[in-house]
Amino acid sequence: MTIRKTVVAGQFYPNNSHEIDDMFTNYNKILDENIDELKLLDIKPKAIIVPHAGYIYSGFTANIAYRVLKNSEARCVVVIGPSHHAYINGISISDYERYETPFGDLPIDETLINELKTKFNLYLHPDAHFEHSTEVQMPFIKHYLPNTSVVELVYGKQIPSELAEIIDFILDDPRNLVVISTDLSHYYDIKKANILDNICLDAVEQLDISKLHQGCEACGRTGVEAMLICAKQKGLRSILLDYRTSADTSGDKNNVVGYMSAAFVK
Repeated sequence: MTIRKTVVAGQFYPNNSHEIDDMFTNYNKILDENIDELKLLDIKPKAIIVPHAGYIYSGFTANIAYRVLKNSEARCVVVIGPSHHAYINGISISDYERYETPFGDLPIDETLINELKTKFNLYLHPDAHFEHSTEVQMPFIKHYLPNTSVVELVYGKQIPSELAEIIDFILDDPRNLVVISTDLSHYYDIKKANILDNICLDAVEQLDISKLHQGCEACGRTGVEAMLICAKQKGLRSILLDYRTSADTSGDKNNVVGYMSAAFVK
């Protein structure tokens, strides 16, 4: 059996399921005590945008999105993230059988993988799957949707409209969900980071693709743009769930990274 082994457990997130569970419990306690609109937690997204930094920095922001994602009845969750370590031209698909997490393995959806490989000529580039942007999502999925399967797509140089076609195909099946992984601006002071990040937030909220190119510095901007294209085609609307920066945890306002989460609903 081929397994996509964890590579950043113990670095970006704990390698112990009990520690992760404690983190999620704490995130939800804070959320329940501070949320203004309880109805927000009842939405059923078709797709979400989430960050991919270490849990101590972006876990709370991601957790909100996964908490509402669990409301959807999912057969498969497709996680799409940018490659940070390997240069690839196009998209690599995780052609394995299982995906390891501290909560136990997730089955990888071989049927959907074969469909995507055939229809879109996707391939496995093994070096691309030593990737944290996608891996950090898997413990959330296993925790909140324990009976689902997954597919991991990692992209490098990629035309957003072509990725949008893949997302559109995935979402044609109402049992599938999509996770778009991205962080926002990197290593500016807090004032500059807020300015740049608000461009991204406005673009997502308004489904304004042109605005993404007016200063949004999201590392996963290709995935975000593809999701906005698909959302407009499918008549989905976006809901911003959370925005914060690493300064909220570290206290360092001189070199911050921005994080957002959003949901796409009918």
